[in-house]
Amino acid sequence: MIQSSFIKLVATTILTTAIFAGPSLADSVVKVTLTDKGGTMDMSKSMGLGMGMKGDMMKSVMGITINNKSVLHGKVKFNVTNSSTNVIHEMLVAAIADVNVVLPYNATENRVDEEAYKDLGEVSELDPGKSGSLTLNLKPGKYILFCNVPGHFMAGMWTVLDVR
Repeated sequence: MIQSSFIKLVATTILTTAIFAGPSLADSVVKVTLTDKGGTMDMSKSMGLGMGMKGDMMKSVMGITINNKSVLHGKVKFNVTNSSTNVIHEMLVAAIADVNVVLPYNATENRVDEEAYKDLGEVSELDPGKSGSLTLNLKPGKYILFCNVPGHFMAGMWTVLDVR
């Protein structure tokens, strides 16, 4: 009977630990690299490569790469580096319901309308070669990481992160 009680106590302890010390307490780090093909680029016209636009991403002149496409929910730290040699970039994070939806876009400003589409946080304009970080508490779902410097989003500078 003592052995049975001990086994129940150990099983209860293991179960309680698994429930309360599970993924929600895990910290995730996402390494983000902001890239472009360098040189002089005409950002005055939309290239039509924004999320949900079904454009030919092989024509993109800019991009965001991440080392993890999927992380656990909870505290997520984004370590962001602008690998460009001559272009300022930034990174915004926003929740999305569907990767096929086009974000509200202000064609006059040639960027996502931040008043109509609220982001959760950002690493503001980074000079070439500079780095910054952002930590957010994210719930399960899909999130877009994008650059909203005029013309960059439509030049293909976005990616999707799955938080599970």
